[in-house]
Amino acid sequence: MKRKWLGLIIFIGIFMFISAGSISAENKKAEKESAIPNHVLNISKDNTYPNSTDDQELLEEEEITKELMEDTDIRVTNPQLIEMLNETSLKPSPFAIGYRGEIFLGRWPLAYESKETNINWEYQEINTNEYSNHGGKQTEKLSYVQKEEKQIKGGLTSRISHSDQMMKLILLEAQKNTKLPLSFNTVIGKGTKQNNTYGVPTNKVGILHAYAPAVNEKGEVTFGDVYIQLKGSKKTLNVKNVTRQGIGAWIPIQDHVSFSFEVK
Repeated sequence: MKRKWLGLIIFIGIFMFISAGSISAENKKAEKESAIPNHVLNISKDNTYPNSTDDQELLEEEEITKELMEDTDIRVTNPQLIEMLNETSLKPSPFAIGYRGEIFLGRWPLAYESKETNINWEYQEINTNEYSNHGGKQTEKLSYVQKEEKQIKGGLTSRISHSDQMMKLILLEAQKNTKLPLSFNTVIGKGTKQNNTYGVPTNKVGILHAYAPAVNEKGEVTFGDVYIQLKGSKKTLNVKNVTRQGIGAWIPIQDHVSFSFEVK
């Protein structure tokens, strides 16, 4: 009997070790994929256009919201819906025996679940610097200088209702997944420079390409008809007609530029 228990304990220990190793490997893979390559530079201090940050935080749920969602098994992360619930004021009488009621709040995108997060470090070309060293006697240096102001826009990959709310939901999830400064709209100002130099040999032409990187999100959004249900003195959130729909988005990485240098 003791041997059986000992064998079971050893099996559980091995299983937990393998599971922990698998989770650790997955975490390392995700971190590696979102790690910034050497050819991508942060230009936040050099950008001549001051971008505003789109950092968003999940709203704290007030007591009323926690009470309403206590018996709901549907995940709700939509900040706009949570804000509405936080501001709800419902105080049914404790003596309201037999009282029933239902308040319809509308159809809402409730939450976004990420299925895949990828980064395209060359999402959009924003600038090209070129230097011809034909007839030169020594290697010359070429540096990045932004010729024109460039606006980089992201967006949803397909049409969907409540698109503004969907963009906020996806942005929150993408920021959590990548730990990168993301925004659906970012600008690289004219005259933005970097000190990095690239050598152009004699009788050659050096071309420095600059790209704006972006995150590609693919996942699923949950929709539902949201009701506040009153039954006596108890109040709960009731979600009906739940549906799920695939959605994706491109989200530029703010104040970052990817460089590619070629010699011809």
